[in-house]
Amino acid sequence: MSDDDYIYDEATGEWRPASEIAAEKAAKSVVLDAGGNVLTDGDSVVLIKDLKVKGAGQTLKQGTVIKTIRLTDTPDEIDCRHETIRGLVLRTEFVRKR
Repeated sequence: MSDDDYIYDEATGEWRPASEIAAEKAAKSVVLDAGGNVLTDGDSVVLIKDLKVKGAGQTLKQGTVIKTIRLTDTPDEIDCRHETIRGLVLRTEFVRKR
């Protein structure tokens, strides 16, 4: 074994195998919609409630389809684009997979 195979985990205070830490990160990064369905890059979602968009001065209505989402580093948020709003970030609790 080489020293590269182990990484110091500050949360537990011990040296752990890199593969074990990578598997834990992959398990934590699963993004779920309001119904518990797994979301991936490129999915289409539907809004489950009316949302006022800060800075845009408009409201996205329930049932609006958002196409081609992108996942972010935060599992509770998705990055997407609407016809009139660019750079839109939505919380996953307000969308369901189409």
